[in-house]
Amino acid sequence: MEKVKVYTSSTCPYCVMAKEYLAEKGVEFEEKNVQTDKEARQELMKMGYTGVPVVVIGEEEIVGFDKAKIDEAIGK
Repeated sequence: MEKVKVYTSSTCPYCVMAKEYLAEKGVEFEEKNVQTDKEARQELMKMGYTGVPVVVIGEEEIVGFDKAKIDEAIGK
């Protein structure tokens, strides 16, 4: 499976939902909290985003918590 990264913030309810959904699907992911990790914030901005969550699965960048797109990207 492709490497999965989830850009989050500490106060984002959709970030929590995205992480719980991936966990339910058995998908391992790396969480990057843009509030506590300056490097993660810079990575996210470099990709052109300012909001979270952003779920990166391989080359695909999914903005927001979108179950259909996540399912399509993970092939489940």
